[in-house]
Amino acid sequence: MKTTMVIPSYWAREHALGTRETDAVYDHPTPLDEEGTLKRTLESLSILEDKDFNLVVIAVANAEDIAERVEDKVTGIISSVSADVPTYLFSHSHLRRVHNTLKQADGERFCELLNLRGYSNIRNLCLFLPHVLGSDIAVLIDDDELFEDPFFMNRAREFIGRTLDDEFIGAVAGYYLQPDGYWRVKREKSEWMKYWDKIDRMNEAFEQIIGRGPRLKETPFVFGGNMIVHREIFTRIPFDPNVTRGEDIDFLINMRMFGYTFSLDNTLAIKHLPPPHSSPTWKQHREDIYRFIFERAKLRDQDTTVAGMVPVSAEELSPYPGAFLTDALEGKIARACMILADDYRAEGKEADRAETLKNIDIATGEAHPVENTFHQLLTIQKLWEQMMEFASQEKIKKRLTQALTPIKQ
Repeated sequence: MKTTMVIPSYWAREHALGTRETDAVYDHPTPLDEEGTLKRTLESLSILEDKDFNLVVIAVANAEDIAERVEDKVTGIISSVSADVPTYLFSHSHLRRVHNTLKQADGERFCELLNLRGYSNIRNLCLFLPHVLGSDIAVLIDDDELFEDPFFMNRAREFIGRTLDDEFIGAVAGYYLQPDGYWRVKREKSEWMKYWDKIDRMNEAFEQIIGRGPRLKETPFVFGGNMIVHREIFTRIPFDPNVTRGEDIDFLINMRMFGYTFSLDNTLAIKHLPPPHSSPTWKQHREDIYRFIFERAKLRDQDTTVAGMVPVSAEELSPYPGAFLTDALEGKIARACMILADDYRAEGKEADRAETLKNIDIATGEAHPVENTFHQLLTIQKLWEQMMEFASQEKIKKRLTQALTPIKQ
């Protein structure tokens, strides 16, 4: 089956210039005056035994005014590496070409679905571009990872698209190896994390799904940087653009609602070597608050009168993320924030303490979606399905393909 691997790469202004309020927020975009991790990831492709796939690198600028320089920077990095696979670049100029093509073909209504700002929108391009290139399989990888298994692609394609035990395998997740070579997350835990027990619940879920047989099993969690998706899924179900973080697990929830399961292959590993998080603890916690409250709202908003939809519960997503999708969420947030705020006060960090206490108010107020998240998903899904069918027309697909820049053939 024809396969396209997609690797997004996030970039920011030179380190000394810092960020601006209007910049898109990503975990660790690479400053333009640094080399970053993309080259290392591309170089690691050389160990793969199976190189029968296309590669698309998405160059993402966190601000419009640096988009052209980001495109040039990433072009240079791709050109400097011998990847031995057909490689394309997609960036902000290419997105404009895609939008123009859609508008000229009476498909302007679809432009809102294709965007280079925000994680979910980037992930949707990771599904759209393989479709444009005529692929049956999309392989989603991140630019802070290393391939260490020569047979990674063999494993990635072993089950996808097959039917096993009367279950169609439409999406397969791999997992991350930490810098120590193991899948368990090891971080120093503070007192406030006894209540915000995310790492404990993650490791509990990893033990159940990664650490035990059988090799392939249904999973309640996935990793956006190690994900294999079949065209039956990616032409029907998008990532939800309303999600700012945790778009990978939210995508799994979307799939379940539409009657599909996500399986994890406990041999499909990739080394994850992210740069250190630069944002303060209260801000990272705030991002979690928004994502979990949104995902819980989607579960609560499910409409059982909609034909063909499958109800999804927090219990079946336990221990992670299910433990953070129950009525107990606000209590967990409040208790954790109170202790973290005390820690900040003891360190004399009053501004950080104030932001931490603000998280409690956010959790009971503005983090809650105003619109019905389930009905929003249905609207987005319908438009996405129409767009993918529209883009399947040979004349349009050919023009969309020409919007990409081939770097290596």
